[in-house]
Amino acid sequence: MTIEMSQKPHDRLAAALSSEMEAVSQLIRERMSSEHAPRIPEVTAHLVEAGGKRLRPMLTLAAAALCGYEGPYHIHLATTVEFIHTATLLHDDVVDESSQRRGRPTANLLWDNQSSVLVGDYLFARSFQLMTEPGSMRVMQILSNAAATIAEGEVLQLTAAQNLATDESVYLQVVRGKTAALFSAATEVGGVIADAPDEIVRALFDYGDALGISFQIVDDLLDYQGQEDATGKNVGDDFRERKLTLPVIKAIALADKEETAFWTRTIERGKQDDGDLEHAISLLLKHGTLKATQADAMEWAEKAKAALTPVPAHEIKDMLIDLADYVVSRVS
Repeated sequence: MTIEMSQKPHDRLAAALSSEMEAVSQLIRERMSSEHAPRIPEVTAHLVEAGGKRLRPMLTLAAAALCGYEGPYHIHLATTVEFIHTATLLHDDVVDESSQRRGRPTANLLWDNQSSVLVGDYLFARSFQLMTEPGSMRVMQILSNAAATIAEGEVLQLTAAQNLATDESVYLQVVRGKTAALFSAATEVGGVIADAPDEIVRALFDYGDALGISFQIVDDLLDYQGQEDATGKNVGDDFRERKLTLPVIKAIALADKEETAFWTRTIERGKQDDGDLEHAISLLLKHGTLKATQADAMEWAEKAKAALTPVPAHEIKDMLIDLADYVVSRVS
């Protein structure tokens, strides 16, 4: 197979793992079916088939390939990761009252909140069924712990997101929970299922953790400076939803009395007026927190690349390194 170097790293990964990705897609279609509740595949298909990159299951397949695994259970684990991710998206859109995901109306908007929550629950249940099939207790521990950590991170965000006392350490804890936990679990189980040495498994975990943190920081940054047709979501959603993400946390730390009053009104009290988003962005620019946030994302991307040092040379390793660079290039 010829892989064009001009392609984006995740596209090159998808090409290199095309047969495995197709097997994952087939298993997703099989396991999201329901004999008695046709709404389940309807809602699931709306999100699963919306054109997402399936980055997380791809990371599981890539990690397994790096470690020489020839299957078949990396397919089950990659599907498990995708189901966990999809379930969290369905739940998140209800919690955030979102109307757009990947450039399309959200499931809760097209159907209702109850359907989104219950179908998300179904996918979580399916993910736990899938993770048992390889028969590895270690794999089940990693993925079940990740599911619990994700839920914990989301709840922590609820309590921290509108509290101006939230600092960067709490933000990092939220990000590690709601995003990086699944990235690191995805890469770690790829090494575990291949029975890779502990040093390699740890390297894969560290890569996924750092990549996930960088990914989320970039996502938070794009909320203030991204293009809606590129990101698939509305610019300023985090501000409207009163989420304290890293650019705002940094700006609050540098705020004067008048600026602190603005953040208190718009974020803590939720009293937002026309022009407030534009004023918020002007404060981020004034204090240079968008550039500072970008620097943090780049630092985590470098950590992800460095984590792979113990991993032997491999075409897939090169793609994973390029992927870390690509994640931060979206805001460069």
